[in-house]
Amino acid sequence: MVGAGIVGLSVAWFLQERGVEVAVYDADHAVSGASWGNAGWLTPALTTPLPEPDVLRYGFKTALRPSSPVFVPPRFDPYLWRFLGGFAAHCTERRWQAGMTAYAPLNRLALRAFDDLADAGATPRTRRARPFLAGFRTTKEAGAFIDHLRQIQQAGQSVYFDYLTGPQVRGAQPALSKEVDAAVLLHGQRYVHPPHFVRTLAHSVIARGGKLNEWTRIVGIDTEASAVHLVDSIGARHRHDAVVLATGAALTRLARDHGVRRLVQAGRGYSFTVLGEEIPQAPVYFPQQRVACTPLHEPADPSGVPASSHSEQTAERLRIAGMMEFRDPGEPLDPRRVRAIVDSVRGLLPGVDLEQRHDEWVGSRPCTTDGLPLIGATTSPRVFVAGGHGMWGMALGPVTGKLLAEQITSGAVPGPLQPFHPLR
Repeated sequence: MVGAGIVGLSVAWFLQERGVEVAVYDADHAVSGASWGNAGWLTPALTTPLPEPDVLRYGFKTALRPSSPVFVPPRFDPYLWRFLGGFAAHCTERRWQAGMTAYAPLNRLALRAFDDLADAGATPRTRRARPFLAGFRTTKEAGAFIDHLRQIQQAGQSVYFDYLTGPQVRGAQPALSKEVDAAVLLHGQRYVHPPHFVRTLAHSVIARGGKLNEWTRIVGIDTEASAVHLVDSIGARHRHDAVVLATGAALTRLARDHGVRRLVQAGRGYSFTVLGEEIPQAPVYFPQQRVACTPLHEPADPSGVPASSHSEQTAERLRIAGMMEFRDPGEPLDPRRVRAIVDSVRGLLPGVDLEQRHDEWVGSRPCTTDGLPLIGATTSPRVFVAGGHGMWGMALGPVTGKLLAEQITSGAVPGPLQPFHPLR
């Protein structure tokens, strides 16, 4: 297994469940990429293809502005512009509907995979989002979002919601200001504390005999009839029966030699944590601003002692995440992106101190041109890939692991994975 984020660790755990011995390699430490700083939402109602018709109407008009929720740096980058051209080609109603039809079966299974992990004691139980609120300044904005939810319903995804206005909004979520005049209350969604959840999963993989090789950069893959050899950056060779590439935004670096031609581009997201006098006690989404807010409830270690690391030092914090920045994953955090998120929600959360920020972070979501992940076998029967989930790696990581483990051990492609063939 190459990649120790939520996807790679999920594949490893479910392979162990089927009696397979696993070793996991990561160029950094486990839980260091997009699995660390994301919003932690498990929201089947919102898990849809990223390329959609609205992107062409608003996204590319404002994408060169640093304050835009979708930002493209004005520079000559042939790979990026190839990706954006393919992405734009998929921003049609027909292709979005086809993508949503592909997602619906996977979404229906997603939460069950989290329950499987929790039932086995591998991870904490997910938290039910009561309520999960999407907030808007105007009823017109809310109406457009409701139309989008109905499109998702028509594509076969179950979505249950209520529409709230005025005082009803603050009755459901008192932490919102009066500037939020309308809201959509989504039912059946969940969330997790991302770093704690994934770190616990890593410990479970190790406890079952898995080997975790951190700070080991895999630079090449050699296959033969009976084995596959992973070559690391110092020239060491690691022999295995098969390999799964779950390297996030760097997926194509190793996968392209095995027939994976679909472009994977880093869609960088930003997040930070804040405190305040009134923190929302359940997730809040501001669709117009493309900003997600998640309460981070303090986890405890097995002895019951609260965590005290730099990233988990307070009992109640709010993680605020947003932005889609198409940029090289190795570039440093851009403070302008953080400021853009702060400015976009200023006045909406009056009880939150937006100026005292902690854990400012940028991470790279692996985005594909068609908005669908790459899951399955490559041209080599010993090389598999699991990535390209875009913003939905956390939500779909466990179900990806469960279904791909089934495919690897049985040789048959599960029905829900068929639309995501990596050689499509």
